[in-house]
Order: sequence, then C-alpha cells, then structure tokens
Amino acid sequence: MAKHSPVTGRYVTIDVDGCEYKVFYLQNGKGIPLVCQHTAGCHNHQWRGLLEDSEITQHFNVIAYDLPRHGKSDPPHNKEWWKEEYKLTADHYVNFILKLCEALELKNPIFMGSSFGGNVALQLALRHPNRFRAVIPVEAAGYAPGFYLDWWRHPHSNAAQVCASGVWDLMAPQSPDMDRWLTWFYYSQGSEAFKGDLYFYSVDHDLRDELKNIDGRRCPVVMMTGTYDYLTPPEESENTARQISGGVYIEMEDIGHFPMSENYPLFRVYLKEALRIIQERTGR
Repeated sequence: MAKHSPVTGRYVTIDVDGCEYKVFYLQNGKGIPLVCQHTAGCHNHQWRGLLEDSEITQHFNVIAYDLPRHGKSDPPHNKEWWKEEYKLTADHYVNFILKLCEALELKNPIFMGSSFGGNVALQLALRHPNRFRAVIPVEAAGYAPGFYLDWWRHPHSNAAQVCASGVWDLMAPQSPDMDRWLTWFYYSQGSEAFKGDLYFYSVDHDLRDELKNIDGRRCPVVMMTGTYDYLTPPEESENTARQISGGVYIEMEDIGHFPMSENYPLFRVYLKEALRIIQERTGR
C-alpha cells in the first residue's frame, strides 16, 4: 500500500513590485502559521523534515515556499527577465514575503529563514514588527560580506558543481551522510540563482547600524546558529542578537549551515526550544 506524505503543494499567483510570480509552496499542519524560507540557491525541499514532523504540525501550520527563480517557482511571467542580471535586493525580498503572506491570508505568522533567509528575517523584524508574531533567523547576522563572487557563475567552471561543492564544508561531519549528500544535490540544481541571491546576502543586507532599532519585545527574535558554520560563525550571530533589544541567541552543537536539511532530528531539538521561547513571550 502506498505511503503518502501529509504534505501538499500548491501554486499561488502574486504581484510584487510590478512582477507577476507563480509561487509554489508546500504546506502541512494547523494552528499558528510558520513560514519557512530556504537558503540561497536552494528550494523548499530543505524543510521536508519539518513539514512531516507531526509533533510540530499539530500546533503549527508549516508553509515552505520556493522563492521566485528557485525550485518550482518561475522568474516573473510578465517581464523579459533574461535580459537583465538577477540581483535580489532587500526591498524586493521583504515585499515578496509580505505579499505572499497576504495572498495566503496568514494572520500574525512566525517567519523562519536560514542563511540569506535568516538575514531577511532580521529585515522583517526591523521593517514590519507588527506583521509577524516572531522571527527565527537561522545562521544569520546583521552583516555578511564577501560572498558575492563572480566565480559562482564563471564560464570556465561547471557552475552547478561549484555551487554544490562550495557548501559541502559548511555542514557538520556528524550529520548523516544521506542528508549531507541530499543537501549537496539540492544545490547542484539551484546554481543559476545562487549568485543573485548572494547580492542580497553580502551586499544589500547591512543592518550594522540598524540592529539597535529592532525591538525583540515587540517582535521576538530568536536566533540559532550551528557550531560548524564558518559562513556565519556563531559569534557573529550571538553578537547580532546582543544588539537587538530582547534578542535571544541559541547555539546549535554539532551542526552546520544547513541544519534543517543536513540533520533535522538534531535541528528540531533546538527549534522546539525556540518555539517554546516565542510562546512564553507572546503568551500563545
């Protein structure tokens, strides 16, 4: 007898800054909306462990989407997008998330993102604290320069192999081989968008002078970073959290830059603690 996952997938069409996007998302659960953003150059496969975690989905409506140009979400359908270089900006990224939440009629969701998704979580807490119950920036910092590089798409290299292999050392050796190779495989598919994502990550995202303006009491900010992450070292995340009023930092032992896909059973231990803190601070 077939074993079907409880996770369902759908498309929703939204307009963001004049761009029409058909956005694919996976969903499972009921209760408080928990919106999940994948890492740069990847897609919502990374959140499958969370989406199929019945203990979490009893209380949370988990939604993991593919950012446009990633996974099953196309580039804009109403523009000749191939005629311009893709560079994701903070403004467009934030606007996209707001429009998606509106289209899905999500009330007061928790937003969780990893890496460049974690960085945009900080942007949301700064710009729109009233729109989110809380944010969980995973593997994030106020500033992460130095990774917007031409060789991610160099004509003399196999871009897919470069992007995939470039993330291998960011994972902890304790993580299961199967999960590490799956994470590698996800990145081999997302090479085209990787460099453009990193424009936001390393160039347009700079909150060094703005962290003091994020109110972690108004919109709780619970940051989590793995000890094997050298892209965003734990001390950078901890330093970011310290500059946020009411900010919380959780260090994740024996895990790297892709915790939700490289070792979900370990990640869920820390995620449950983050959700407990949010519940304690919001009273629900």
